[in-house]
Order: sequence, then C-alpha cells, then structure tokens
Amino acid sequence: MLNWLPKGVKSRLRRYYYGTRSGYYRYGRAFSPDDLLSTLRELGISPGDAVLVHSSFSEFLGFSGKAPDVIRMLKEAVGPYGTLMMPTLSFSGTAVAYAREAKVFDPRRSPSQVGLLTEVFRRSEGVTRSLHPTHSVAVWGPESLYFVRDHCLATTPCGRDTPYFRLLEKHGKILLLGVDISVLTFFHCVEELIEDELPFSPFTSEVFTMRCRVDGKILETGSVRLYDPDVSGRRNLNVLEGALRDKGLWRQRKLGNLRITVLNTADILSTTKELAKQGIYCYRKANP
Repeated sequence: MLNWLPKGVKSRLRRYYYGTRSGYYRYGRAFSPDDLLSTLRELGISPGDAVLVHSSFSEFLGFSGKAPDVIRMLKEAVGPYGTLMMPTLSFSGTAVAYAREAKVFDPRRSPSQVGLLTEVFRRSEGVTRSLHPTHSVAVWGPESLYFVRDHCLATTPCGRDTPYFRLLEKHGKILLLGVDISVLTFFHCVEELIEDELPFSPFTSEVFTMRCRVDGKILETGSVRLYDPDVSGRRNLNVLEGALRDKGLWRQRKLGNLRITVLNTADILSTTKELAKQGIYCYRKANP
C-alpha cells in the first residue's frame, strides 16, 4: 500500500517501523534464554526427548540472547541423552527444480536455506548432518548416527529410512518457534505413510538420482521420488491444525512476540489418518 511513495521514503518508513517494533518488544516484552527454557518445559519438552525444530529467528523480538543461546537452551531442554534435530534443506524453490539443476550437495559446505538458526546449528560442534541433497537434517545427541544413517538411499526424502520417520519411531516431537504449521516438513513423512489412502499421489512419477560430495568423492543417491510441485503448492495444513486443536493436541504459548508450539509426531500421523478416513485431505482443490 506504500507503492505511491518514493523508494527512499518507503525504505526509511520500513526501518522506522521495524526499529520501533523491535524496541517495543526489547523493553516492553523482553525475555531471556532461561524464560525460553521454562516455556519449553511448560509445553512438555523433557530431557531424553527427540525434537525436530522449525524456527524463524526474526520472530525472537525482545530476546536478550543471540542465536547460539537459543541452541544452547534447546540442547538443555532435551538434555545430554536427548536428540535435537533441525531440517537443513539446501534449496529455496522446489526439490524437483533443484534436482534438475544437477547440483552437487556437500554436507559440510552446502548452506541450509531454511533460516539462521538452522545454519548456526548445523555448524555447531557435535552436530551431524544427514547425507541428502534436498531434505538433509542436522542432528545433535548420542543417537545422531541412528537418525542420519543411509538417508541418501531412501526412496523418498522424508519417508521410511529417513530421519523424519525415525523421529516418529522414537515418539518424537515437533517444536515450532515463531513459525506456523505450513513449514511442517514431517508432513511429507505422513504423506508417504498414507499415500494409498489419498485420492492422488503427492510424489512425482519420475524418479531422480542426485549427487553428493563426501571427502572429495562424488557419490550418487538411490533413485528417489520427489514431491510433485503442483500437489505441494495446494497443501493446506490449516485443516490439520484445526483438527489438532479440536482434540486438545495443539500446545502453544506466547513468549514476548514469539509463538511456541509443541506437537507429537504420533498425533500428527493419527489425526491425518482420521481426516483421510472422513474424506478430508490437507490440500486445496486443483484448479479445473
């Protein structure tokens, strides 16, 4: 709505808005790393848990720490015997477009494209990254090798034999920090598990082989089905959120401006299955 203003004026107004907004939360609704940890505890994150985190650090307005302090608190929340995971997807468009570009994925050098916290985390000491060109996961904890092993051999990026499915096997949890349910990568795992119950496949009929660089050597992945961009573009997880809320399975608190949500992977799967049995799917209708 500011399109009529000169470019320089628009830039100054935006800087003023975001500076004022940030100052309001810094001084009026500030919170500390310890406040973050306390809220995670209230929402049911406990020592020994396996937790996959989606985040937007720009929503941490008023936070008195920095990105490494968030990661430190997350590690403390799951404890020395728990598992902390973050998606470190290496593409910003679609997985299909990325695969067709024939890029070489390097787990040490290819940056995460899904937020500052994920990139800081993947570079942190003791973190292992799974070998997968599109849907890699960074993992910290004593069971990290269990979660990341053979990811590049799986037949879909997030289904069986991937860190996302192993999170389900471990009765893991999803933590949303300043983001909504639309970013839920774990839903791709659900899509594979209920594929036969859907009226259409969420996957491409074409299979892809991609390349990774490990210790200076080029390795090929197994043949993998990727996510059909047309189907993914119609995904509507607000349907799932509503069902989870109705069942009392949506746990959320607000800390300053930061919305913090905790979900159980088993609840996500069972609720999606129940919806499918009623003919309710988490997708908008295709255009005729």
